[in-house]
Amino acid sequence: MRKLFLILYYGLATHLPDSYTPVVGKLSNRLRVICCHHIFKRCGAIVTVNRKAYFGNGSEIEIGDDSGIGANCHLPNDIKIGDHVMMAPDVLIFNRNHNYSDPEIPIGRQGMSETRPVRIHNNVWIGQRAIINAGRTIADGTVIAAGSVVTRDFPENSIIGGNPAKLIKNRID
Repeated sequence: MRKLFLILYYGLATHLPDSYTPVVGKLSNRLRVICCHHIFKRCGAIVTVNRKAYFGNGSEIEIGDDSGIGANCHLPNDIKIGDHVMMAPDVLIFNRNHNYSDPEIPIGRQGMSETRPVRIHNNVWIGQRAIINAGRTIADGTVIAAGSVVTRDFPENSIIGGNPAKLIKNRID
């Protein structure tokens, strides 16, 4: 059944109009979410999956209630996304990388690193074109500025930004 919904998602639903397009946006999102309910390990209530979001076969993805995946986002197959997560367009999230330790062997022949899943906790806002590297945990209440490259973990309620991302301030201060 999952394969049928993957075909429907990638063959049709991902190409439908943006979820926020007047009149047809809600219907387009609804079809994408129906597909994701059959593809993902867990798909919460009131979810938004915008156009051209890519998540491989999605079999291990968990997304909580009132969360969204932005247009053109690329997510790994094993990501866990909490409740009330806002993801802007063009976000890239990785769960592994190329090996490159041996300078005598071309990088393309060294294989891939082990998988290091990304976890996004609750009440998180990820800005447009942010990049989150493998193995990162995004704590509750974090705001990631647009264009940031997240290479390490930060405490709860952090506002982070830059390349590499640095703590700008804490939301509670």
